[in-house]
Amino acid sequence: SLDYCVVKIPRWDLAKFTRVSKNIGSSMKSVGEVMAIGRKFEEAFQKALRMVDESVNGFDPYLKPVKDEELVQPTDKRTFVLAAALKANYTIEKLYELTKIDPWFLNKMKNIIDYLTLLETHSGALTYEHLLKAKQMGFSDKLIAKAIKSNDGNVRLHREEINITPFVKQIDTVAGEWPATTNYLYITYNAHSHDIEFAGNYVIVLGSGVYRIGSSVEFDWCAVGCLRELRNLGRSTIMINYNPETVSTDYDMCDRLYFEEISFEVVMDIYQLENPDGIILSMGGQLPNNIAMELHRKQAKVLGTSPDSIDSAENRFKFSRLLQGKKILQPEWKELTTLDAAMEFCEKVGYPCLVRPSYVLSGAAMNVAYSNQDLEVYLNAASKVSNDRPVVISKFLTEAKEIDVDAVAADGKILCMAVCEHVENAGVHSGDATLVTPPQDINTETLEKIKEITREVAALLDVTGPFN
Repeated sequence: SLDYCVVKIPRWDLAKFTRVSKNIGSSMKSVGEVMAIGRKFEEAFQKALRMVDESVNGFDPYLKPVKDEELVQPTDKRTFVLAAALKANYTIEKLYELTKIDPWFLNKMKNIIDYLTLLETHSGALTYEHLLKAKQMGFSDKLIAKAIKSNDGNVRLHREEINITPFVKQIDTVAGEWPATTNYLYITYNAHSHDIEFAGNYVIVLGSGVYRIGSSVEFDWCAVGCLRELRNLGRSTIMINYNPETVSTDYDMCDRLYFEEISFEVVMDIYQLENPDGIILSMGGQLPNNIAMELHRKQAKVLGTSPDSIDSAENRFKFSRLLQGKKILQPEWKELTTLDAAMEFCEKVGYPCLVRPSYVLSGAAMNVAYSNQDLEVYLNAASKVSNDRPVVISKFLTEAKEIDVDAVAADGKILCMAVCEHVENAGVHSGDATLVTPPQDINTETLEKIKEITREVAALLDVTGPFN
């Protein structure tokens, strides 16, 4: 028999389209999938939900309101409507009647919500038993922190102090018929011992996670190339990724494959167990970049471009200031935290304007506003604008040509670069655009200027590794 449980969930990217039906049926609308492994359904299920959407902390009942029609007719977010319904004390019988989901699954989901409700009665630190059970049911530090009105840093600290840490288990590919030694690993709290030894001297490479519009096989190929090159250099490799469609999750690609979340909590847990020579973030696109600063604060050894430089490039305010210092031209922009200030700025520079939240994946929630009315709609879509979630608004240049430069640098010096020209006018995200290289429609002077700016930016950020 198998001692592990696997949950796969598709990813729908319907939120990127405004006029598309969110209903899901027999036609294929998903753009990617995730695979989570645990020793309990609850554990694997909550892991999978976090893998599909990095902004979700698990089976969270506070993300969607209860709507009976969404329970009857599935949508891409029905799981969270179900969580809200269970929190609103819907019975298993009523939910079965509405959803036709097998009661076995509904009971497991109810276990999660019941335990969350119990956690909410505790404020501050949890006892050893409560915290261990929460982790065994797949609760992330963030969701526990939210329930007990604390923060995930404190939960992690408390967890480490009372020695609640995960165990590494191997996937048994032969269902226990004879001893199986595989490098196919997952971490779980439903165990008492590790299946492997931790010898150190590994290099961790983070994958790109779930495929989505604007981020798919190209990052996986970067990760595979990185693993192969590390092997050629005689280094032992660890891959962390959770996408079953990728080449990087083939077990013969690396020395150890962790089928796990690319979140700070899990990556740091694996880092502390494996004690590697370093961790490479630059092969996985946006997801690893999002956790770069947290890893850096915990003294994880990040190989390649430093997390401080990654933050300077990701944080639009810091990056624009960097360009200003070097007198590199950019459209007028401003970081804003209220709708009124945003309207005032747009009226000053003149519409159209580009609305962009910071740290977003593949152009999500970015829009071009042509009027105050557009602006209001888009700012509501870009998550409620507040002091901790500012948006950057810049003048949008119409009829402009967009150029992408992909380059590799070492210590700020460029080793090679490819300049690509967008076929469409500026405004189409490069993940969705058609690109041509070498550029066909740029004069030599412009091309040289582009290369010069690229060299300056690489030097400013002291880039080591790939950048775009």
